[in-house]
Amino acid sequence: MSALESLTAAWRATGAGHAVDVLRTHRHGDLPRWLAALDRLPDVEPTDISLGDVVSVRSEPLADTTRERLETGLRGLIPWRKGPFRLFGVDIDSEWRSDMKWARIAPHIDLDGCRVLDVGCGNGYYGWRMLEAGARSVTGLDPSLLATLQYAAIAYYAGRRAATPANTVLPLRFEAFEAAEPFDVIFSMGVVYHRRDPAAHVRRLASHVHSRTTVVLESLVVDGAPLEPRDRYARMRNVWLVPDVETLAGWLHEAGFGATEVVDVSPTAPVEQRRTDWMPYESLEEALDPEDSTRTIEGYAAPKRAVMIARRR
Repeated sequence: MSALESLTAAWRATGAGHAVDVLRTHRHGDLPRWLAALDRLPDVEPTDISLGDVVSVRSEPLADTTRERLETGLRGLIPWRKGPFRLFGVDIDSEWRSDMKWARIAPHIDLDGCRVLDVGCGNGYYGWRMLEAGARSVTGLDPSLLATLQYAAIAYYAGRRAATPANTVLPLRFEAFEAAEPFDVIFSMGVVYHRRDPAAHVRRLASHVHSRTTVVLESLVVDGAPLEPRDRYARMRNVWLVPDVETLAGWLHEAGFGATEVVDVSPTAPVEQRRTDWMPYESLEEALDPEDSTRTIEGYAAPKRAVMIARRR
């Protein structure tokens, strides 16, 4: 079974067969190239799977031709934004050191036995870490088809030992997602400031909860009044509003969540987000003022991020 066949079989096994139609009808110009890259991946059975800081799969040493085929396929899915991953000795050094963000969140959340929804999940890196932390299942949503196919490449190896996939990524917008039942924990990380109506996004999170659900809301934040960038923020076009912590808490309160806790506020540094061989385009360094790294290239305060945890009232 190829990586693509494995992906579509997993979607059908989890009742998400409609995602296959999304893939079939997608008209992205790079899709044929991405699918060809996915098809290059060799069928290798792992002997060991680790869901630690570097999500890794290992086996007996690969033949040179097999390893070359593997790396060629994975590089055909560049740019890799989230990670890091290591597949049979091939290190995918992603733009984001996502393990650093997870290390700031994991001590504050209990995922044991939980059904998790990860909105804006990217290529599913955090879903693997959530399984390591004890989650029973993770459903990830991301409209990026490239991110979904990167997930397919990782899951082709890391998900082999499960009868049905416990970490699933669907190429869907949150607004198009319907769930059969509420989730125990919901993550929205790096999403809310990309929404024209961020309060509506938080209310939609609340539509997928039960009485004991925990929500993890992670966002860019500023000090003082919320920021509405004139055009771009840190070179990003689609940042509509960067809230302060109080505004984030207000959105959660209005959506029906009770006590909210700010568990982390950290500046984003180039050690965490940077250009790499696997993401060779502009990154954080190019988004900062070369004369003053505390400001963005547009003159705004440099990025920092807050993590808030809330529970249903």
